[in-house]
Amino acid sequence: MQQPAQDAPDVVVTSAPPPETGTADDAPVAHKYLAVRDHLVGLVARELRVGDAIPSERTLTQQFGLSRMTVRQAVDALVTEGVLVREQGRGTFVAPQRMDFEMRLTTFGEEMRRRGMEPTTAVLAAQTVAATPDVAAALEIEPRAKVHYLYRVRSADGEPMCIEQVWVPAALAPGLLADGPPPSMYDTLRALGLAPEWGEDTLSADEATDTESSLLGLGERRAVLRAARRTYSAAGATMYSRSCYRADRYTVWVPLSAPRPSLVPRHRTTDGAPDHVPAQHVDAPTPAVPTPTGDPATPTTTRRAPAAAAARGERA
Repeated sequence: MQQPAQDAPDVVVTSAPPPETGTADDAPVAHKYLAVRDHLVGLVARELRVGDAIPSERTLTQQFGLSRMTVRQAVDALVTEGVLVREQGRGTFVAPQRMDFEMRLTTFGEEMRRRGMEPTTAVLAAQTVAATPDVAAALEIEPRAKVHYLYRVRSADGEPMCIEQVWVPAALAPGLLADGPPPSMYDTLRALGLAPEWGEDTLSADEATDTESSLLGLGERRAVLRAARRTYSAAGATMYSRSCYRADRYTVWVPLSAPRPSLVPRHRTTDGAPDHVPAQHVDAPTPAVPTPTGDPATPTTTRRAPAAAAARGERA
């Protein structure tokens, strides 16, 4: 007997849309901005030199097929990073290389020569004066005690980089200025048996005064980095300095390390509760870190343990 034919199940066939291949024009705006930025960074690294103009916004807009706003965003980012510099009415140019401001007891001349630049110094004042209370406190001497004072502008390849004021106790180095201003304070101190061994810096961001702006050739850019430093030799506090650096030419670089455990652990009673905290074994008491406000803060007169500053390196 012939079986009746069964109805076949309904089959619904759907076709998935083909995967989107996308084009450069479909890329997210963030990717477009990075493409322009990377292109400009490559030009600066391989083709352009300091002071050269970068391609105009119109050229970049046509080259990448982007809006002028997106191109300007990439250029603005490089201006903020210090790679480029804008000059009103002229255009955008390759900026001079920024210096890494590393906490080391080396001289300005040594740092500039390490970068292939020629250092020069213009001495504005070199005299023996009475220490003001803040300078006396920093050098751990009596107010009005005699100190040698140097006021100078430090340049690299003929461009002003920083302004320095330096004080050295006259009792430690009576003849420091006998033959005129020393070309290198640290080299002279070493020759006198006062080799710098360690130091401490206080850094602050500030706006340049009219005098500082003129000496550094800042123009409308008034941002500066201030550093107050105490330098120690085996004889104690040997030099105090205040420096004013161009913020457009320096970047602070500070090495970091993981914290170390206490040298002496807490004692505990039989019930496990802390008993007392004995004094840690260090070479000398460590003062609180001074907080700069306005002018660089005057460091406390308590001497910091040399071991605590051993990892700070060298600069001047």
